[in-house]
Amino acid sequence: MPTVTRIVRLGNSRGIRIPKALLDQAALPDEVELQAEPGRLVVQAVRKPREGWEAAAAAMHATGDDALLDPPRSTAFDDQEWEW
Repeated sequence: MPTVTRIVRLGNSRGIRIPKALLDQAALPDEVELQAEPGRLVVQAVRKPREGWEAAAAAMHATGDDALLDPPRSTAFDDQEWEW
């Protein structure tokens, strides 16, 4: 259900008061990301770097989409200098 609120002055800035019920429903953390779109502000949780990569890699492996794009090639270093 939409909630109506006002944009208020906060020092030199402007802000909105978000009702607790909406915050609880959205389950947002303390740090959020704001993005402006025409006619709206989008508030979303900050994503951590590489968040979701593990699940994406597992999904790729399950469908066979994790194969190398180029075949492995040896270099002069591999052939002449590398020792186990």
